[in-house]
Amino acid sequence: MEYLIGQRWVSHADAQLGLGVVVDVEPRRITLSFPAVGEERTYAIDNAPLTRLRFKEGDHISTVEGLELIVTGVSEHQGLLMYAGTDHHEQEQHVSELELDAFVQLTTPQQRLLNGHFDRNEDFALRVATVQHTDRLQRSPARGLMGSRTSLLPHQLYIANEVGQRHAPRVLLADEVGLGKTIEAGMIIHQQLMTGRASRALVLVPPSLLHQWLVEMLRRFNLHFSLFDADRIAAMAEGDPEAGTEDDTAGNPFEAEQLVLCSLELFADDPALQQRALDADWDLVVVDEAHHLHWSEQSPGEDYRFVEQLSTRSAGLLLLTATPEQIGQDSHFARLRLLDPSRFHDLQAFREEEKQYRQLSAMADMLEQGDIPGDLPADLDRTQDAETLIEQLLDRHGTGRVLFRNTRAAVEGFPARHLHRYPLEQPDAYAHAQLELEYALHPELPYQDDSWLDFDPRVAWLEKTLKALRPQKVLVICGNASTAVALEHHLHLRAGIRSAAFYEGLSILERDRAAAYFADEAGGAQTLVCSEIGSEGRNFQFAHHLILFDLPLNPDLLEQRIGRLDRIGQQHDVEIHVPYLEGSAQETLLDWYDRGMDLFRDACSAGYMIFQTFRERLLPELAQRSAAFEQLLTDTAEFTLRTRKELREGRDRLLERNSCKREIAVGLIEEIALLEAGDDLERYLETLCDAFGVDQEFHSEQTLVLRPSEHMLTGHFPGVKDEGTTVTFSREKGLAREDIDFVTWEHPMIIESMDMVLSTELGNAALGTIKLKGVPAGTLLLEAIYTVNCVAPKYLQVERFLPLSPIRLLVDARGKELAELVPHERLNTLVERVKKSTALAIIKQVHEEVDAKMRLANAQAESRLRTVLESAEVQMRADLGAELERLEALRRVNPAIREAELEHLRHRIEECAVHIRHASLQLQALRLIITT
Repeated sequence: MEYLIGQRWVSHADAQLGLGVVVDVEPRRITLSFPAVGEERTYAIDNAPLTRLRFKEGDHISTVEGLELIVTGVSEHQGLLMYAGTDHHEQEQHVSELELDAFVQLTTPQQRLLNGHFDRNEDFALRVATVQHTDRLQRSPARGLMGSRTSLLPHQLYIANEVGQRHAPRVLLADEVGLGKTIEAGMIIHQQLMTGRASRALVLVPPSLLHQWLVEMLRRFNLHFSLFDADRIAAMAEGDPEAGTEDDTAGNPFEAEQLVLCSLELFADDPALQQRALDADWDLVVVDEAHHLHWSEQSPGEDYRFVEQLSTRSAGLLLLTATPEQIGQDSHFARLRLLDPSRFHDLQAFREEEKQYRQLSAMADMLEQGDIPGDLPADLDRTQDAETLIEQLLDRHGTGRVLFRNTRAAVEGFPARHLHRYPLEQPDAYAHAQLELEYALHPELPYQDDSWLDFDPRVAWLEKTLKALRPQKVLVICGNASTAVALEHHLHLRAGIRSAAFYEGLSILERDRAAAYFADEAGGAQTLVCSEIGSEGRNFQFAHHLILFDLPLNPDLLEQRIGRLDRIGQQHDVEIHVPYLEGSAQETLLDWYDRGMDLFRDACSAGYMIFQTFRERLLPELAQRSAAFEQLLTDTAEFTLRTRKELREGRDRLLERNSCKREIAVGLIEEIALLEAGDDLERYLETLCDAFGVDQEFHSEQTLVLRPSEHMLTGHFPGVKDEGTTVTFSREKGLAREDIDFVTWEHPMIIESMDMVLSTELGNAALGTIKLKGVPAGTLLLEAIYTVNCVAPKYLQVERFLPLSPIRLLVDARGKELAELVPHERLNTLVERVKKSTALAIIKQVHEEVDAKMRLANAQAESRLRTVLESAEVQMRADLGAELERLEALRRVNPAIREAELEHLRHRIEECAVHIRHASLQLQALRLIITT
């Protein structure tokens, strides 16, 4: 190779030097200047690690003057290359290689290969595997659902999939206590973020649940929410660097983070802070325990008005409550009104509409039995099969569009409940208790000190019972914080029982510590004593003994208390222990809940409504039990039985049909199980770690320990801590061991690592040799991997119809395509590495042959691309078109479908079509193989 002053060369020993120019040539030495780094290097001519830089037609080049051209032709004049090209004005320009910018980055596979920058064949295989796995995940119907550390429960997966795939979902999640609304909300948020439908979310929860939400979102979904409280807001306002960047704090604190978690109380009596939250442009707002929002037709509460303003500013809205109707039809209407005010605008009309649901349920039952109801709505086609008619009936005339409610009766996996009653003699010191209802139910409240502990028989009974139940965990709930604190002190200090208190006077962190102490199996507390706040949101299903030190007057609160233990995942029957003072209001209320409502053995979603019905008769009996009480019990039992039957036969039945379509849920579970089966993910992560220099150590079956090494390719590998990270690929182990990371194809470690591979040049150029019988030595094979590059806004989800769609070509010396004859995996086992010096010598000889094969490969890939794009557009129009037709038919009979959804879908179809048509090929990787 002849070196001439002025020529441009690149060093394949150190790509960071940039473009070098020959400044001196001696008989045995050559000197190059590298302007990009301000250095000169001298090499022996015989073994200089240099490759002549020669751009080709179609390449982009830049000059030192900042001129950018697309090369249209290359010629040579007196040993120097001359480039012809067009600038951004489409004007033809001519430049010498002397004028090229020294800050050149050789990143395309062809540039790197022809300039001697190869990677290992293992890295090439890793890149191809990354492309294939990404394509498969983009096509999966379970996308966005497989990454959660949760059990795969049909009702949760169905709701998450149905709601999570909607544009700007606005729904009420109203599953009964214990069915996992927080899990469903987390799944929906995760899917919305994964698929690009949302990027900014605000979650509003009661103060007592702040830290639980924070931990659940991180532990189960790897979602890093920022907890906003008064202290953080104040710190950000003062420019505290620990609270946010200076740029963030100079403006709206809510714009400093993408995922924000805070309590509604944070905004109480603070219009300025409310306005900042309203101005922050959320994609999704989530409100937990939404039944606490105060509303009446005449005067909605401040909290309701604030959420209403948020709901008009945010495209998506999720409301969570286990009591959608029990607190009253009016209040239920208020929640639905937040979701879609144009649909739910008239309270009286809503009341009339509610009366129709039982009739619809009866129609569905008849269709299931093979009969066509005579009063079937006119918009339904009677010639359709029963299953289709039921689906259309529910879809167009039911309530499942905005409201999802699964009942415990319809979902399997709940334990039995057993009530244990303990009558205790009422002490004389509590004679005053009958003077006021609150004191009648909580006789210890009037005492300013803890003296009541000495004579209240419930205290001695509690101490004795806890000792008898050792070492089993026991949850104790009472109505008031002062009672909980006094009891816990007595148990801990005087009875020698390991215990912890959980009440509203504690900080969020202190509550979490108490809950963690209770959950600790080895050295933790035997009992947790909670005030009423312990009956909302927290899950303690690792225990199965519940002691109710007193009873709440609201039956829904009683159901929530029991629901802390009676949940999906409970492995034992729930044992409910109720001590009570004989002849007191406590005994009367216990009898009414037990013999009237049967609430201890069977959950009832209409508890508060039943209480309201009998309130006027019940309250006097609590003050002084009379002979009429037995009749009250009989009437309550009959009314409860009728109500439960109505709920089963009426609206709840309709909702259950639309809240979990089991065949769809089972299909999703099977898809996730298929993706988790085998060791594909484990082998892929091990390959990633090998490529990036992360140490791996076997921990146990399907479990590894990953540690950073001194030879890492990058300074950081996603998810690997300095002290090491233990990961498991087993969902069962991931659920059992919270100290181990449960890694799925959607775990940030995998997603970010895949991005690292595809966003860099790692593995995009390789060279190897192979022995093939019957093929002459020196024959060249070129393996090229192309993907479809479609630049489109993420919210369109074009990859659902047009994923990476890898195209693999294997071109031989005659231009013949051999990809099907020699699969990529087979080739990987046969190819052998080549010494660097030998590889460079080969490259210098085969420039023209490689260029010729690349032209053949590009032509074949372009031909295949047209078919891929045509198929993608047909698929997109079929899928989205069918959904549009369905929603248009729905809207004619069901105003629950918002016009905004239809417009978005029409826009999305046309936008997707434009982006699909403009998609192009991207050469992802290139491997030159020489037969020996």
